[in-house]
Amino acid sequence: MKIDIEWDEALQYIQQKVPKQVFDTWFLPVQFDRVENSTVYIGVPNKFFGEWLDTHYGALLAEAVATAGAGEPLTVAFIVREKTAAAQEELPLGTPGGRVQTPGKPRRGILLNPKYTFRNFVVGAGNQFAHAACMAVAEQPGQTYNPLFIYGGVGLGKTHLLNAIGNHVAEQRDLRIAYLTTEQFTNEVINSIRYDKMMDLRKRYRHIDMLMIDDIQFLVGKERTQEEFFHTFNALYEGHKQIVLSSDRFPKDMPDIEERLRSRFEWGLIADLQPPDVETRIAILRKKSEDEGVKLPEDVIQFLSTTMKSNIRELEGSLVRLGAYASLTGQVISLDLAKTVLRDLIGDKKKVVAMDDIQEAVCAQFHVKIAELKSRRRSKTLVHPRQIAMYLCRELTDASYPEIG
Repeated sequence: MKIDIEWDEALQYIQQKVPKQVFDTWFLPVQFDRVENSTVYIGVPNKFFGEWLDTHYGALLAEAVATAGAGEPLTVAFIVREKTAAAQEELPLGTPGGRVQTPGKPRRGILLNPKYTFRNFVVGAGNQFAHAACMAVAEQPGQTYNPLFIYGGVGLGKTHLLNAIGNHVAEQRDLRIAYLTTEQFTNEVINSIRYDKMMDLRKRYRHIDMLMIDDIQFLVGKERTQEEFFHTFNALYEGHKQIVLSSDRFPKDMPDIEERLRSRFEWGLIADLQPPDVETRIAILRKKSEDEGVKLPEDVIQFLSTTMKSNIRELEGSLVRLGAYASLTGQVISLDLAKTVLRDLIGDKKKVVAMDDIQEAVCAQFHVKIAELKSRRRSKTLVHPRQIAMYLCRELTDASYPEIG
């Protein structure tokens, strides 16, 4: 079926949703290219423009093109259009609610993001076990580690790994795969109840080869969805079909999810993701900058890797933001530029404090020597400053009690 897009109509829809400055900056420079196989290709000035647009306004673009396409569900992808180059580089950037489908034979239910693969996943000490488990599942779905339950904090790579499993399986095997979030599954349950389509829902998800659900913790408080997922889980498990779940917490830490369901989460393998250490953060920055064609000076890499500690998403987001700013303004990336562009991201970061700094400050305040502070003497003049130093070391550093002494 041929789908026509009224691009002006899509722009009008967007214009009503965003401030004028945002519209002029991010939407006027883009160009509609074509519609092909239910995918709308949009021309952007450069990679980072497309990355930024995808991250911040991907869902809005998906809504706009669907509205302009007579309500048909459409995927959005971006094409880099260099002003002087004849070649065009297509970027299969997924958008929330409209992700690019995996290349190859179409399979009903796949909503995988092709950007997330095992090839571009940086392995470190904090994610090595989870990565190995996901690789094993991708190689032998339904045979090892079923279900596979991955848990970890925000932005540590859970979604990347789930998509990597799906993309690997889709490339290697002719299997029926479904990847969706808990919110999407919940909405499908609600709509199936509303329109009396429960049998269709059950047929769709109980007769597939692999089911992957992201953010399973959001089943909390959704009794009917839990009930439906419980029976779906049983049907797939009994049929030796692979189940992969992700969550931001351990199954036992979800008391508001039914015990019978939580216990099933623990039937297979549970793998956790820890925040990346500094070596992994540096490797991620180097890999991402290489993939994106961004030249990052070594001092900028060190700055970002020691400042953006909490999660990978924040780290990569800072790189995308810095690269986009440099590309759009024509400036060369430097340490000063990084500090300026990312000042709102790093402004609330705690300053890294060393135990030596704390000891020196306490000694100066109480007029004692560091050697006395560290000694075994228990005079009144030393006990109080020593307690304060120990408290500050515990609160402001990552040192353990044995390290603090």
